[in-house]
Amino acid sequence: MDITRAIHDKMVKERLLFVYRGDITERNSLPLITLLENEMKEDSFGFVGQKRLFMFVLESLQNIAKHGDHDKYGEMSLVSFSRTDDGYTITTGNIIASENVVHLKKRLDEVNNLDIKDIKDLYRQILNTSEFSKKGGAGLGLIEMAIKTGNKLDYDFVPVNDNFSYFILSKTVDSKGMGLNSGRSGTPFSSDSVVKLEQLMAKNRIYMTWSGHISSGIGEEVLSITESKLIEEDVDSAFRRRVFNIMVESLENVSKYNPGRESEEKYGMPVAIVRIEDDKFLLTTGNLVLNDRVDDLKEKLKYINNHDKEGLRNLFFTSLSEQSIETDSTGNMGLISMARKSGSKLIYEFEKVNETYSYFMLTVRIEENPA
Repeated sequence: MDITRAIHDKMVKERLLFVYRGDITERNSLPLITLLENEMKEDSFGFVGQKRLFMFVLESLQNIAKHGDHDKYGEMSLVSFSRTDDGYTITTGNIIASENVVHLKKRLDEVNNLDIKDIKDLYRQILNTSEFSKKGGAGLGLIEMAIKTGNKLDYDFVPVNDNFSYFILSKTVDSKGMGLNSGRSGTPFSSDSVVKLEQLMAKNRIYMTWSGHISSGIGEEVLSITESKLIEEDVDSAFRRRVFNIMVESLENVSKYNPGRESEEKYGMPVAIVRIEDDKFLLTTGNLVLNDRVDDLKEKLKYINNHDKEGLRNLFFTSLSEQSIETDSTGNMGLISMARKSGSKLIYEFEKVNETYSYFMLTVRIEENPA
């Protein structure tokens, strides 16, 4: 679990809520935006702040979908949400041709040095000149962002090779809808963390991570993003159903047994990390559990892992027959179902946090063609 632990620690340290690495399409843009919406509702984020962030995310995703190199470098596109003391930061990254960097940087600097009235004048000027193209060139999307979201844009360009560069664009908005940017504090915007995160995810075939409270609404969007990814990967429908069912079990388990948002924020936020490796799909979830449940959970997991395919089938139906209408507990059924449908042993780890809680990490490896 070294990589999942490394990702989890990075998410916590940098206050990252969500990271998606992969091609940005019309199919997955909506759940990406809705995921942010659900998180901000849970956090009682201000309406004006929500509106400005939505505008930025929408423009950013449309920009990537419209201008990105989907054939060769689409998988390098990145979208991340992170917390600040009083708001959120949205950062995107995508590959662009290096020949466009000088012009784009010039346009960004021009926008950042104008007040809102001058930005609107520039917008109208571009619309009325030959600079405007069918693909929305001349940095028109960037100007729209600056108009709609009300503050300057943080950005960076990182060379990838002689022909392409990684374009990183970032925006922070507080709960009142006030935009912030690195220039105000005198500290230049740094993209090092974003670049390292993209490289870490690429190396380990991770396409999505979530580190925050998992409500039913957030769980639905995580599932929707995964479904879009599997469809784009042209994964067999039967395998997609298995992945979907296991994810439902796993996310419901985290949501159902959470100790509450306050305890999670103090001692360990839930995490969901999704990887695709050749013909295998790996889902890792992490969440707080009470220490007095740890020994029992370990025994259940060990017991389940000692059964083969037929044994798991019998164990599932035995557990099902023991259910009572008077209780909402499902006993071991969720864990048994995950092991049975995945065709693999459950991988788990417990780390004691304090005298009350331990952090429980569970990885389910789902093989397209299990033995």
